[in-house]
Amino acid sequence: MAVLKKLGILLSGRGSNFEAIADSIQAGRLHAEIAIVISNRPDAPGLESAKRRGLNAVLIPSKGRVREEHDADVIAALHRAQVDLICLAGYMRLLSPHFIQAFPNRIVNIHPSLLPSFPGMDAQKQALEYGVKVTGCTVHFVDEHLDNGPIILQKTVPVLDGDDVNSLSARILEQEHAAYSEAIGLLLSGEVEVIERRVLRKRVSSEGR
Repeated sequence: MAVLKKLGILLSGRGSNFEAIADSIQAGRLHAEIAIVISNRPDAPGLESAKRRGLNAVLIPSKGRVREEHDADVIAALHRAQVDLICLAGYMRLLSPHFIQAFPNRIVNIHPSLLPSFPGMDAQKQALEYGVKVTGCTVHFVDEHLDNGPIILQKTVPVLDGDDVNSLSARILEQEHAAYSEAIGLLLSGEVEVIERRVLRKRVSSEGR
């Protein structure tokens, strides 16, 4: 049996995308294991959920700490857990350049818009105010800039005439839960490569057929 790839999850709140990833693993849809769940907030519901699931749940508080020092502790914990891929699941902190450099093309995030449209906070509100007819979610690599890394996978969601922020957010979240596990599976398969800003399926040579 193949050795399962190890995921590290970073979260700050309820961790619904973490829950979806854990459920996908439990159901056999995603072949991986969650090696560690880290929260920077002691009251994060996602941290308690990880404990209930029997996972390695670790609190590394960030309040009142210099970002680089906090990041160094998180990096050390991820290295100890020997993670292959790091998934941000509502992690409300910008990662330092040192953090990014420690795990090149191994940190991913999900954002509730079709990037590069509507980066940052309140993406659903931005979409409604702009008047777009289609929005969605994006799984992307994390780099030194906000919501800027190469795009791995996107799913679209129509904006309905009667939508408000809550109804649109709920429909986007449904697609987030599916998209994140799908993107993780794609990355762990080794079937994709990053060329400049494009995440592409690797070409199969004629010799390998």
